[in-house]
Amino acid sequence: MQHSAVPDLAHTHARPVHWIVTAAAVAGVVALSSLLPSGAATAAQTAAGPGTKAARAQAAPPDPAAVAFPLECGPVEAVVRKKATGDLDGDGRPETVAVVHCDAPMGTPPDGVYVLTRGADGAGPRVVATLVDPRERRTVTGFAVRDGAVLATLLGYSSADVPSCCPDVTDDVKWRWKDGAFVRSAPSQARTV
Repeated sequence: MQHSAVPDLAHTHARPVHWIVTAAAVAGVVALSSLLPSGAATAAQTAAGPGTKAARAQAAPPDPAAVAFPLECGPVEAVVRKKATGDLDGDGRPETVAVVHCDAPMGTPPDGVYVLTRGADGAGPRVVATLVDPRERRTVTGFAVRDGAVLATLLGYSSADVPSCCPDVTDDVKWRWKDGAFVRSAPSQARTV
């Protein structure tokens, strides 16, 4: 074993007093931080300037479990298959888009796509728009809310003669809030499966 040419330094050996001082310093920092006011930390910085809205308190998105959907399900319940949230109308409050169908014991029940919002007064969530009505006999496969738009891939039928088991048309669709309504944008080029 080779010995160091430098003599042992007193500060390189931790003694119990060093650990006690370190623990006391950490406890002091933690105690002091609990006394300071906390604010919401975000990675994005917003600047209030001309043409920008001041940041509003983040509201909770509407909960689909608290809504009665306009579905006729008979003895079975309505089931929320998918949901996504985002600010669709630019008011600073999130909306929820829900893909819902009846919980049928067999088969593939058609989906409905509904937009939910909460009133400015904090009232409970409610359905404000139906983007896909279950009577259209569509099944939603791809689904997202991105950049203020609702995107979906819909499976459907080219005619009433096509059996419910075997949709033969695929349609990629997009809805965006414009002039007080959700507008389905082109292209809505249906493809056969």
